[in-house]
Amino acid sequence: MFLFNKNILIISAFLFFFIFFNLFSNKNNPKKIISLSPAVTESIYLLEAEDILIANTVFCTRPAKAKNKEKVGTLLEINIEKIVSLNPDLILASSLTRPKQIEKLKRLGYQVIQFEYAKSFNQICEQFIYLGELIGKKEEAIKIIKEIKIRVQQIKKTTDLLTKKKVFMQVGVKPLFTVSKDTYINDYIEFAGGINIASDSKAGIYSREKVFASDPDIIIIVLMGIEGDKEKKIWQNYKSLKAVKNNEIYTIDSYEICSPTPVIFLNALKKLIKIIHYNVQIKQ
Repeated sequence: MFLFNKNILIISAFLFFFIFFNLFSNKNNPKKIISLSPAVTESIYLLEAEDILIANTVFCTRPAKAKNKEKVGTLLEINIEKIVSLNPDLILASSLTRPKQIEKLKRLGYQVIQFEYAKSFNQICEQFIYLGELIGKKEEAIKIIKEIKIRVQQIKKTTDLLTKKKVFMQVGVKPLFTVSKDTYINDYIEFAGGINIASDSKAGIYSREKVFASDPDIIIIVLMGIEGDKEKKIWQNYKSLKAVKNNEIYTIDSYEICSPTPVIFLNALKKLIKIIHYNVQIKQ
């Protein structure tokens, strides 16, 4: 009888440690990941961990191979039933993922990590390293960040010596929307040798009258559902604007500047330098 009970205890202990080990292992080395963020999806590919990415959203289109992954919804609306059927070890949400849906997934027992909207280049780098840590690719992430930071620092050394140009970055219409100082897009402008005329904007809502008062050297329209040609024509009505007189109104695709990975940040920064200081040569 004693031997029988002892055997039960040994088997129970073995099962407990087996289950505990597997749960712990899955959390630190997930085998099945779902990404609800385009930037996270692209970062997973940069870290060469796409084999464990089992699904993402319809907006996860970079790189091209990401389009072939199973889809579980959009940035704002996810299909929880679909996610449950895929039974992931880890779900990586974006700042746009609805809190109620995140809580529901957590109540169902899923590990959900939400990446907040990055407010600076440094925060983009920190989040990339954190992602690497979550999926067992921390060393690779640190190596990539180290290389990117060196390149960005080299660029800043070049642009710091240039005459700063006033820039207005438009990211929305009706109401007119821009970027404040507390955003990584402000870093784009400053690192590229520009001055963000709307840096003191608290909510991002701006007015054409304020733009007119600041008289920017350059106007950049981010094509995030915005009709670029139409907006350019509206700005061209302000004949006395320096940006209009010098034909310095540009458009840039939202995919090139929004939701960046560290690598995309560097590439977009190079593009902005060509817009703001078109005669400056930056090493590739």
